[in-house]
Amino acid sequence: MAKILAVDDSASMRGMVAFTLRGAGHDVTEAENGQLAVDSAKGSKYDLVLADVNMPVMDGITMVKELRAMPEYKGVPILMLTTESHTDRKMEGKAAGATGWLVKPFDPEQLLATVKRVLG
Repeated sequence: MAKILAVDDSASMRGMVAFTLRGAGHDVTEAENGQLAVDSAKGSKYDLVLADVNMPVMDGITMVKELRAMPEYKGVPILMLTTESHTDRKMEGKAAGATGWLVKPFDPEQLLATVKRVLG
C-alpha cells in the first residue's frame, strides 16, 4: 500500500486520519505542521501528502509550495484536508500545487476513495 504523510496540528485529527488510512493498509507518518512535514519529506519519499491548511510554524499552502519545489515531489499528490471551504482559498491551494481539497469533518469512506483515486 502507499506511504502517506498526514499533516495536521490537531493531534486528534491526525489520529483519526491515520487510523482510517492504516485501516486500509497504508503506511502513515504524522507531522504536526508544515515545517515538520517538509523536514520529513527531505528524509523520506511519500506517495501522498494529506495536509491541513491552517497550522502554526508553516501553513499548508506554504508547505505545498515548498514540497513542489523539491524535484521528487513534483508529481506526488498533495490533498488538503481543512475546514477552509472558500473558493479563494481553494484557488490559492490549487495555484500552490495542491492536487485536491477535502473539507472537514471528513467521511472515512470518501477519504479512502479520494486517496485511491489520486494514487491511481
